[in-house]
Amino acid sequence: MTVRPIVRWPDPRLSQKCAPVEGVVPADLIRDMFDTMYAAQGRGLAAPQVGVMQRFFVMDCGWKEGESAPMVMINPVIMAAERIPEVMEEGCLSIPGITVAVERPKAVTVQWTAAEGDIHMADFDGFEARCIQHEFDHLNGVVTLDHLGPEARSTAEADYLEKLK
Repeated sequence: MTVRPIVRWPDPRLSQKCAPVEGVVPADLIRDMFDTMYAAQGRGLAAPQVGVMQRFFVMDCGWKEGESAPMVMINPVIMAAERIPEVMEEGCLSIPGITVAVERPKAVTVQWTAAEGDIHMADFDGFEARCIQHEFDHLNGVVTLDHLGPEARSTAEADYLEKLK
């Protein structure tokens, strides 16, 4: 088990768009990312959050409820999103201790490559859809704070920076 350090905001890597994965993601990197995610009590972890600037993430939305379903999404593309949005509080392993209200579509259709190289497409809703969108944001250099208006962002940033002291 290798737990990697998680990149914390305001590290500039969290604001950069990631490069597409060319070839295969090393199995040990995928294992390390799951180990890191579970150790941090997360449900998703994108490659830039461990300093790897490539377009993939790991997730396991049900493990805390005993329904583990680990997934790796390489070069994911959100093909469609439900028009009806939903606002929910979101936390982020790169901005620990802070949750913010983020509006996202309730359901998405995603195409991705699995670790084995197979291409998949599936519909996701509920928390899985939210997790995918959150991790997908990381691949595009977007963090939860970027979804806030100026005043709410300023307050959230101040709260986060105060907790770092």
